Order: sequence, then structure tokens, then C-alpha cells
Amino acid sequence: MKNSKDDGHRPPASFIIGAVALLFLIIGYQAALFIHKASVARLIANHDSPDTVYITTPGNRSEMHYSSHSPEAQDIRRANTPRKYENFRFDPNTAGIDELMRLGFSEKQAKSIDNYRKKGGRFRRKSDFARSYVVADTVYERLEKYIDIPLIDINKADSATFETLPGIGKFFAARMVSYREELGGYTYPEQLMDIWHFDEEKYEGLKDLITLSPPEPYQLWTLPESILARHPYIGKEAAHGIVLYRDNFPSEEWTVSNLIKEGLLDPDKGSKLERCRIAPPPAEDN
Repeated sequence: MKNSKDDGHRPPASFIIGAVALLFLIIGYQAALFIHKASVARLIANHDSPDTVYITTPGNRSEMHYSSHSPEAQDIRRANTPRKYENFRFDPNTAGIDELMRLGFSEKQAKSIDNYRKKGGRFRRKSDFARSYVVADTVYERLEKYIDIPLIDINKADSATFETLPGIGKFFAARMVSYREELGGYTYPEQLMDIWHFDEEKYEGLKDLITLSPPEPYQLWTLPESILARHPYIGKEAAHGIVLYRDNFPSEEWTVSNLIKEGLLDPDKGSKLERCRIAPPPAEDN
């Protein structure tokens, strides 16, 4: 009878097993949480140190190489690093996710900007960046003076770069490059309007986005007739006249304005040529 009474107060075996399992589950969860926090802390602490990889080369020599952290590791670090913001000059077309986060954007916002660029999007002007749905007005007001979008140098850009300009497709981009070659380099940006169908409206839409570096001086007074004839402002007939002029007049009289006065150049084209960067006449031998 005594044994029977004691058995009535003892917890069932299933309860004991369940309690022990729950205890181990709690301990395991706490251990996993600790390991996770420690791993995250290590990733954050070492984010400036690249992973080290040892490579064995012929001769059994080990060479030490560095590789960048995996995208997964970078995501963990970003998600667990306290957000702070800085102000510094940046190009919204090239700034990386980390740079954007340093500027005050959340990881989600930074990735949204990056995805927009990967899909072919481009911020041509500061106002384009302001219109992005992830850029709050207060953030833009803080960053506006730090936005640095480089102008496109029309004497250096390739056709792919020209295509990023508003209103410029493959046709005009190719013509902008070929016309530059015909001129020997743009001297002033309005020369773009010499291109067929490149009207003032198109020019006004992009003039604030371009610049130009000085071209090499055009060798008007030394180039042979066949080369002169290829220039858009000269042509075959004027090229022949220029060569005759050089043969019959002293070099101190070699000016574009004199070519126009002599009727060797069309006044309209001559005035355009006069604005170009022309190399001075060669000095005469005494």
C-alpha cells in the first residue's frame, strides 16, 4: 500500500522527459544565440581586414593572397552595425552600398538605388537624385552640396557615354564621335549643332551636362590639300585655294580672316573656322 501511495505523487515519466528536453532546448537556443552574436561581432570587427588565402605554387612555396569578404558576410555586417551618417562628396551614379549607407541611407534604400543603376538608370542632374522615391527631402537638403556628378567631356567621351545624355540615341552618339574626328576636336560646344538634325532644342537639353577639354590645334597652315579638304568648314575647293594662298602670300598674312576677305572661304563656315583652335603659321627661315 505504501508503494502505491508514493507512486501517486511522482510525476509521470513523460513529464520528466519533456522537462529535460525543454531545458536542453533552452540551453541550445542560448548557446546558438551566443555563437551568432559572437560571429556577427567578429564580422563587424574584421570588416576592414580581407580574408587571407594561402596558395601553394610550383616548388611548394606558399603565397599569401587576400580576397574580399563574401556578399553574405557584408550583408550581416551592414544589418548589425549601428547606423551613423557622414557628409562627403559623392557621385550617386557610382557610390557603393557602403558609401550610401555612410551618407545616411538604410541598407534597403541603398540597395534600391543600386538596383536602379544596375537596370540602366542614371542620375544626370542633382534634381534627378532628389526625385528618387528613397531620397527624402530632408536627406537631399543635407546632401545636395556634396553631390558631384561629373560633366561629360565631349572631346573624350565614347559613343556609349554620349548615349547617357538626354535625347541622344545610338545615331547621334555615333555622329558626335565621327564629327569630332572630322573637326580634329570640338573647340566650343555649340559645334554639336552642326550635326544634321541636332537642333537647338536638343542642345539646350544637355548643354549643362557637358564640358570639353581643349583640342589639339588644327594645323591649317601646314596640312596638305587632301587633308584640308576633309574639314567640315573647308571642303575641296577652299582647300585648294588655301594651298595657293600659302604659296603666294607671306606667313605674317596667314589668318582665317584674310582667307575670308580673299573669298577663299565661305563667310559662314569661315567664321566657324575662325573660332576653332588653329595652330600659328610656322616661322619663316631667314
